[in-house]
Amino acid sequence: MKFRFVGTGDSAQVPCFGCDCDACARARVLSSHRRGPCSAEVRVDGHRYLIDAGRMDLAESCERERPSAILLTHYHADHVQGLLHLRWGRGEPLPVYGPKDPQGFADLFRHPGVLDFKAGLKPFRPLLLPSLTVTPVPLHHSKPTLGYCLDDGGGRLAYLTDTCGLPGATERFLREWQPDVVVLDTGHPSSVVNPTNHNSLPIALQIIERVGVSAAYLTHIGHDLDRELAESPNSLPANVRVPKDGEEVCVGPMTQPSMTHYKMGDAG
Repeated sequence: MKFRFVGTGDSAQVPCFGCDCDACARARVLSSHRRGPCSAEVRVDGHRYLIDAGRMDLAESCERERPSAILLTHYHADHVQGLLHLRWGRGEPLPVYGPKDPQGFADLFRHPGVLDFKAGLKPFRPLLLPSLTVTPVPLHHSKPTLGYCLDDGGGRLAYLTDTCGLPGATERFLREWQPDVVVLDTGHPSSVVNPTNHNSLPIALQIIERVGVSAAYLTHIGHDLDRELAESPNSLPANVRVPKDGEEVCVGPMTQPSMTHYKMGDAG
């Protein structure tokens, strides 16, 4: 399984509009430090699966290579806004899976276009896709939200955003499931003592330690955390990394990151 961080940013993205902090100033000069809407891509046996759809160039990306399915973690704008344009495309319906949420986002359910919204996924009930088993797990967020545990038979990856802490049942499942890689929400820096909706860095590191995973990546990152990590570059454990947009990871017994990076407009 090849996993790619399409976007690693929070809803404000990096650089943040109107901010002149060091992290935002760096991102305006160096495109490799930009962070777009939090989203990902999984490739296995010729299939391309998307996780979340917040990129506004999603229709262009899917025209270049049509995905086999789209997995939505939840229906906040920064995770689904790209569907507003994609839906008016042509061709075969695109399967879209996500949590049960009657409100959805905007008028997507009433006017789906080519999007084939499936019934809401149920936590811990595996979804069998071609060459990939997807087990949804519940997360703590302000809208119904699911994380996804991905298994292609050779490697296991848990994608967990957006969340503040983990429900007990989810954490117990992860300890038993034993993922090779965990990708975890870290929307707040250490200075946020009582975070809501998103993990702070200390909470994320505690989760990673409790789950006992050998390789972890932080995502849904904002400029405040980027600035903190730039000021303390050696503050993370050896098994925890902060990826850049476009970074790839081959997930399996010998999980290794690829240092290939893409700009926001590059092909998915």
